[in-house]
Amino acid sequence: MNANAIVQKLWRLCTILRKDGITYQQYVTELTYLLFLKMMAERNRETGSLPKGMRWADLVKANGLAQLEHYRNTLTTLGATSTRLGKDDALVLKPGESATKEERQRYADARPLPDMVQKIFDSASTIIREPQNLATLVTAIDDLDWFSEERDQFGDLYEGLLQKNAEETKKGAGQYFTPRVLIEVMVRLMQPQPGEVIQDPAAGTGGFLIAADRYMKARSEGYFDLPDSGVWQKRHAFHGMENVAGTLRLLLMNLYLHDIENDNIDLGDTLSKKGQDLDRANLILTNPPFGPAGGPPTRDDLVITRTVSSYQLPFVEHCIRALKPGGRAAIVVPDNVLFEDGRGKQLRQRMMDWCDLHTILRLPTGIFYAQGVKTNVIFLTRGKTETGNTKAVWIYDLRAQMPKFGKTTPLTEAHFEGFEAAFGDDPHGKKRGPDEGEAGRWRKFNRDEIAGRGDNLDISWLREAEDEAEEGLIEPYDIAAAIMGHLQAAMLEIEGLMAELGGDAAEAAQ
Repeated sequence: MNANAIVQKLWRLCTILRKDGITYQQYVTELTYLLFLKMMAERNRETGSLPKGMRWADLVKANGLAQLEHYRNTLTTLGATSTRLGKDDALVLKPGESATKEERQRYADARPLPDMVQKIFDSASTIIREPQNLATLVTAIDDLDWFSEERDQFGDLYEGLLQKNAEETKKGAGQYFTPRVLIEVMVRLMQPQPGEVIQDPAAGTGGFLIAADRYMKARSEGYFDLPDSGVWQKRHAFHGMENVAGTLRLLLMNLYLHDIENDNIDLGDTLSKKGQDLDRANLILTNPPFGPAGGPPTRDDLVITRTVSSYQLPFVEHCIRALKPGGRAAIVVPDNVLFEDGRGKQLRQRMMDWCDLHTILRLPTGIFYAQGVKTNVIFLTRGKTETGNTKAVWIYDLRAQMPKFGKTTPLTEAHFEGFEAAFGDDPHGKKRGPDEGEAGRWRKFNRDEIAGRGDNLDISWLREAEDEAEEGLIEPYDIAAAIMGHLQAAMLEIEGLMAELGGDAAEAAQ
């Protein structure tokens, strides 16, 4: 059975659990725990990772209420920092338990559970109340054919579940689920290489990191032709931060299922001191959050955006500061990053001084599940000096005169073919297709022209026909997303103005 068929079968079970008061997001979290236990058994990785008595076979053989209680105990134990693996997995002691002399000696030789296991199960608990519902899930997972003839399907299956969750929980999961087709395009153009430090400061469920890993594996025989057979790649290459504990759990599980065991992915706010401590990167791939952040950054190195109380501008400043000289980045940003005055303009000037901002891709509307805000991808390379790195910016307009994208008309790789051809095969933007002029989608604007526009990078020349496109929407969700997009865009502009006025007032008082 292929991954898509498995996804559909597991997702249908969600209708059963909905009767137990379980949301789509909670359902995916429950599957995270169960799929992890099943995957460890299928891959013969339980020894050295999971205590005896808390493995898949133990869960399967339990019945009724005993099975539910066993499951609850397993989740609690695996998430406890005090849980240790006995020598040869023969002993698991709980506080207050007595032990023989031989058991105590064996316990003295014990070691903690692997760090990533504890992170996945940190504070884990189940919200399943009915034993029969758990039994239905366990039976379904145990009966499925997990492997194709060619390759393991666990990673693809989990990605599929995350996508289904994003589609169904439009306002929730969609806020951090970037369309996979867009991720693949960004990764192909940036060409991640083995040995590079790759960062996503708003990691979500790990789409960018996993796509980068997949890209490199496909070009290095699965890392087997590397000197260390990919050990460094799996454990040290990927760095990131996620601020939502539940999302971090999904992220770690996603990485683990794709054979990435990494301790450089942390829970935390990138706009806090913890984000300042992220290692500098050769490549940053990210779709940062948009909108109000509940207050300005609490780190002292974001000197331009230190008074800005929304996410997008401080995240961009983080990215340009976190790149190593010669490092490159592809960042999804809303339109206001390209045109906002005050701090926004100062940030663009700093970005064009420190970096070669060589490409902007104007994205179509309606491609994000929860956000109708107009978005772009900016492609840049950090210079080795801090002045005059941007000589010209190439802009590709994939927004104007495009189909009406939404749930009923998905974005596909074919829509990006013209942009990829124009971008060229150099990740630093040094090989460009020809300027297509005012009638085309691909144009070049030199630094003097941009300065003449007040460093406003929100440049369009094709008639967008946006109103006509929105008039053609028929799905209620697509219509609501369009309305939400207009409202969020207006809020971003208001927030930028208020942040600027507040920053000016604060500075005047100093």
